[in-house]
Amino acid sequence: MAKFTFKTGNAQALRRLPFYLLGAIATLLVPRTDRIWAFGCGIGPGEGALPLYLLARDRAPHVRMVWLATTPDELARAQSLGLDAVRKLSARGLWLTLRARVCVVTHGLGDVNRYGVRGAFVVQLWHGVPLKMLHLDSPAALRSAVLGNSRLVRALLARGIRAAGAQIRLFPVASERVVGRISTAFGVPRERIAVTGDPRDDVLLAGSPGERRSTAIALLQTAIGALPPAARVVLYAPTWRDGEHDPSAPDESTWAEIASWLERTNTVLVVRVHPLGRGNYASGLTCSPRVRLLTADQINDVTPVLPAVDAIVTDYSSIAFDFALLDGPTVFLAPDLETYTSSRGMYEPYRTFSGGRHV
Repeated sequence: MAKFTFKTGNAQALRRLPFYLLGAIATLLVPRTDRIWAFGCGIGPGEGALPLYLLARDRAPHVRMVWLATTPDELARAQSLGLDAVRKLSARGLWLTLRARVCVVTHGLGDVNRYGVRGAFVVQLWHGVPLKMLHLDSPAALRSAVLGNSRLVRALLARGIRAAGAQIRLFPVASERVVGRISTAFGVPRERIAVTGDPRDDVLLAGSPGERRSTAIALLQTAIGALPPAARVVLYAPTWRDGEHDPSAPDESTWAEIASWLERTNTVLVVRVHPLGRGNYASGLTCSPRVRLLTADQINDVTPVLPAVDAIVTDYSSIAFDFALLDGPTVFLAPDLETYTSSRGMYEPYRTFSGGRHV
């Protein structure tokens, strides 16, 4: 089963309302200090929160930078990177969130301890350039698995999103083009949105192209095994479909054709399943050793791997924006364009995004 859908996530948010109230009371009683900043990320150490943590720790050594981890594995990963890490759902995690002057997140307020955020200076880095409609802009985001899709439920959920958006004090974005999208989606005033570039993509611009590629290839091979000599790498990265299966997942006959092409062209196909996505790619793995699966358990943040990739295949994922910084070719594969667009919504016509060259 999918780990998360809009409906189940919204149902959980409604069930947490009493705890939010208790947390709000706690934030009135516990004073914040400039000497603690709290960081978190929905996928673990990565996205924009990790480079900002490292930069802030270097620039402000007198401030305690603490990483709040969700799972034991995430805690161990953060500690292996040399981060000052604490379980966010522990009493210590709640206390540090209550005390932190600044809270940095990439997905939502729950990246840190959600019950202790009120009153902090919240920096929302998000995790991509919005092509798909988000939050208040998308009808798919205003549904509950328990209470359905009534007008009252949508109004209640929208009010919760606006309340969370009101707590965001700074929202860095990649370009002027997306300022309006972020403002309407999160209910954040435009004056709190800063066009700074996306820190999650700094890794794509650091060092020389050769250095970036060699580092990325080493990282990729650590996760999926050694690549054949001089092989090209194609990354297939479908987006999250709110719990639905990936309609582009090949059948067995198509996998056979793919395997033949990979062999003829000395190419490796890396299937990067969305951390919350669903799709059956087992036939590809058994069909050819040139088909590799890259899961979030192996590498939680795929951006540092992109310099190792020669081309990507995707649909509506913002990975296309990240990969564009490397000037590599992107193939747009969108088999469910009409249904996806009508259910989720997009900020611009897909033909504009893809240059009219999707298949």
